[in-house]
Amino acid sequence: MATDAPKGQDLAPLRFITCGSVDDGKSTLIGRLLVDSKAVLQDQLAGVQRAGQTDLALLTDGLSAEREQGITIDVAYRYFQTPARKFIIGDTPGHEQYTRNMVTAASTADAAVLLVDALKLDWHNPDLTLLPQTRRHALLVQLLRVPSVVFAVNKLDAVADPARAFAHISQALRRFAAEAGLDIAALVPVSALQGWGIVQAQAPDGTPWPDYQGPSLLEILETLPCTPADSHLPLSFSVQWVEKQHDSAVTAQGRRIFWGRVASGQVAPGQEVRLFPSGQSARVAAVHNAARTPASVGAGASAGIILDREVDLSRGDSVVDAALLAQASGQLQVTVAWMDEEPLVPGRVYWALHGHRWVKAKVQAIAYRRDIHTLAHEEAQSLAANEMGRITLQLQEPLLSLPFAQSRALGALILVDTSSHKTAGAALVE
Repeated sequence: MATDAPKGQDLAPLRFITCGSVDDGKSTLIGRLLVDSKAVLQDQLAGVQRAGQTDLALLTDGLSAEREQGITIDVAYRYFQTPARKFIIGDTPGHEQYTRNMVTAASTADAAVLLVDALKLDWHNPDLTLLPQTRRHALLVQLLRVPSVVFAVNKLDAVADPARAFAHISQALRRFAAEAGLDIAALVPVSALQGWGIVQAQAPDGTPWPDYQGPSLLEILETLPCTPADSHLPLSFSVQWVEKQHDSAVTAQGRRIFWGRVASGQVAPGQEVRLFPSGQSARVAAVHNAARTPASVGAGASAGIILDREVDLSRGDSVVDAALLAQASGQLQVTVAWMDEEPLVPGRVYWALHGHRWVKAKVQAIAYRRDIHTLAHEEAQSLAANEMGRITLQLQEPLLSLPFAQSRALGALILVDTSSHKTAGAALVE
């Protein structure tokens, strides 16, 4: 765990998710964080009563189907803060069929809290086996380059020997992490229901609990680093919306404003840029931030760009540094997390969405499938739902991408079924 992070108000808000297998206590954990940080009003607490008891999971499970079935289906975002930091939490579902929702939330997360239910494991056994969905979610957060992964061993209040259970489960998690090449930021014992280990690291005096000397989960979260913006990379700006106001001084005598988010680098007036896919050259005449105030804008922020001349630029096109044009490619090697019930097979054609640009993509070949149990690379002719593997995509038009290890914004795309328009897979450029 990072120890040299800035303190207090110097820390940027942390965006983190809770993930893990179904019924591991993810929603209850978030409810406990919200209640113990005083982010819940009394009338809200009164509205989440069941049989005279407070059901903390209902603070995040807002859909009627979620409340009826007692499961999380969609991602629920909640906000809270402590004197040290602000937080944005994504409560993700544990069911396999909702894996795509978990992937969506993890793709923008700074950290992941992966819950492990001690009651579901043979905690007496030092060689115990983790649940498949625990392994799958851990591999997904690794695949999505989530910077910090915290394992929280939950429901230790309900086992006969919490110290032994935590020791054996911790050993299993460390073995798996070593095999998968996954860095663990922290490993902490908790009881989300009772609140032990969440804000205070220890259980009440006299309560059996692991001999854990580390910080509480909240103290860990308060020190985790945020994902740095790709400011060190060349400029990449994908156009989302084109605005033209002939009578506005903002648009510099009728020139159009190209609005979008700066994916990498920085854009400033006077900067020489190239346009993708046309390859034309232009100069930035003016830049406006989200408040329509003239300013230089860096990676991760929204901007409006005015160029020095009229050009043919529309939604999905890009304003980039000339150095990035060499990265344009019509063929990509990608690692894919497949989420469609229809298996991925060579020869199938999908829509690929990269930034705001849509292109047709044909699956040319499957290099291998990754077994979540053995972590081995296996020969495969197809990828079924919730499987991961590496494939080759042949694009109808080139895309301007970087490896995902270099840029989360430029290295990620989604594959969409051309007939049903459902998200079929999340792909990361290798």
